[in-house]
Amino acid sequence: MTTLFHKSVLLSLSLAVISVGLSTSPALAKDTAPAPAAAASFGATTPIPAVVGPLKSTAESYPFGAADHQEVPQDLAKLGYMEEEYLVSGTSNVYTWPAAGPAQIRTADAPYTTRVLVRKPAKDQKFSGNVVVEMLNPSNLFDLNIGWAMTQEQVVANGDAWVGITAKPIAVQALQNFDPERYASLSFENPLPLTDSRNCATVASDSSRTTENGLIWDIYSQVGAWLKSDAADNPLRYGSPTTRVEHAYGFGYSQTGGFLVNYINGVHPLVVKADGAPIYDAYIVAVAGGAFAGAYPMNQCEPAPPATDTRRQFTDVGVPIMRMMSQSDYLRGIGSRRADSDASGDQYRHYEMAGAGHATPDELIFSASSEDIIAAGRAVPPASCNEGPRSRFPSSIFFNAALRNLDLWVRDGIAPPRAEPILVRDGAPVLDQFGNVQGGLRSPFLDAPTSTWYGTATGASFCFIAGYEKPLPQNTIDGLYKNRGSYVKAVKNSAQTLERQGFLTDYDARDLQQDAARSDIS
Repeated sequence: MTTLFHKSVLLSLSLAVISVGLSTSPALAKDTAPAPAAAASFGATTPIPAVVGPLKSTAESYPFGAADHQEVPQDLAKLGYMEEEYLVSGTSNVYTWPAAGPAQIRTADAPYTTRVLVRKPAKDQKFSGNVVVEMLNPSNLFDLNIGWAMTQEQVVANGDAWVGITAKPIAVQALQNFDPERYASLSFENPLPLTDSRNCATVASDSSRTTENGLIWDIYSQVGAWLKSDAADNPLRYGSPTTRVEHAYGFGYSQTGGFLVNYINGVHPLVVKADGAPIYDAYIVAVAGGAFAGAYPMNQCEPAPPATDTRRQFTDVGVPIMRMMSQSDYLRGIGSRRADSDASGDQYRHYEMAGAGHATPDELIFSASSEDIIAAGRAVPPASCNEGPRSRFPSSIFFNAALRNLDLWVRDGIAPPRAEPILVRDGAPVLDQFGNVQGGLRSPFLDAPTSTWYGTATGASFCFIAGYEKPLPQNTIDGLYKNRGSYVKAVKNSAQTLERQGFLTDYDARDLQQDAARSDIS
């Protein structure tokens, strides 16, 4: 029996940890070395970083996580897109965040250099004016392009740009392992010497006293400001006198979703105060909330806000926010629940993706290849757990619709649909007769079921949030659907209803129906 397959996850079963002994011989022209860290300030606004690039890409030296060097390579040109990589430099404040409200400066003007990966329409007339900007997820100790993996179909369908930023020193180390010459200048150096008492003696296992995780907040502001600026090196000007960016949307997933909580509540207000307007016009905070990745230390010497702290919740931010939890994390993150709102200044939606896993095959498919991960000195994340392959549930169907709806909210004031959370009673989910959760964001995978979908699995690495699928017994399938036609009809009814309600894009609704028609249910 074959159940519904999303086109991208058909490839997931081919993922495997491979053992290779490759060595990189990077070749990068010396004229691409970045200028000394500096930033030009436009009046009282957020500084614009100094930029080098786009960097040359050759067979010997190319961006880590480049589209044509992903686990499953992708030809962006066939999509009408192109990819560029830049080095950006400036100075960043290190903040402290002792209580609810805006963060405070702990150490000012620490130099940094990081890298930025840009994917954009190749032709300027195809560019929508939207850019999705994400801090690349470093939870596996290297950059994962999860925002691209989750939203690329809507990004391409709408003509948006996507920008990923290396966000943490541990990921910088991986980049420098991968290509020591290309990434030699990258630096998140701690502005405090080891002899300074403020440079704490103990840091997290993925951190170092010689670097500082807390440089990312101003980096995120400055990259966004650069993309919205008229700077000559802005890749989204397309040769015009001014930037073509109309709206910048912040995206974070898991750890970097938690980073967005810090940024939105602690740094976003400082930007609005300094600039008179936000840099990011809306945010998608993905699979991060409450006690699950709901906030992080503002600097590496202070603890994260406690699980029940009000700093982990959003109130009156001033721009629209969507928080999206998965079936792997919603219970631990249940403290992130709050009422949806269309009130001016407090536009908010909370979604819980029924059936969806947190750690997905797509995050591996659309990030660096296994060979490149090993060359970066990192372990390749497992594609399978004790119960089998990572859940093939296509979370992207929810993110495609969310990004479209977010844009409609910002541009046209069209409020997104509301969805009930996953039904919980006495601290446990309420299950239907097939073992699937009730409530939450729905899909044909649960409303025309052929499997039970689990949010957690067992095994190495992040299997505890990978989830898995258990096909329903054949006699159950036979009792639900008398033939393939009745199954296709059930999927069609679900998909078309969800499309009308705004929870699915037209192309995802169509693909789900086509996948059902190709199933072997008889």
